Amino acid sequence: MNDTQPKQRLDKWLWQARFFKTRGLAAAQVGGGHVRINGAHARKPAQGVAPGDVLTFAQGRTVRVVRILALPTRRGPATEARTLYDDLSPAPPAPKDRPPENPGFERKGRPTKRDRRAHDLSRRGALD
Repeated sequence: MNDTQPKQRLDKWLWQARFFKTRGLAAAQVGGGHVRINGAHARKPAQGVAPGDVLTFAQGRTVRVVRILALPTRRGPATEARTLYDDLSPAPPAPKDRPPENPGFERKGRPTKRDRRAHDLSRRGALD
């Protein structure tokens, strides 16, 4: 990376590239030590980034690896934000290898009124 290149704050770039909903969330992620710049942990949200840097960070359940292509001037629409980086993230696992997102409904949980009556009757019989 050349030192004469213009730089931008890391948290601001992550927010403008739409990886985080607020700049505060981006700053918290960086401040927590969860972002790497070119393989080294980013120490503070104000650390400068420039085109050519590679960022690695967790976003939800996935690990994102992106190469910065440009520095934005504003937080524009998602289509504009997509032109700011090159996604180098590994491909997600095949659907058969992924666990199901939500478990199926097994008719468990809060009992129905009929279940409560049956339970009360069984308890009354045990107490008599």
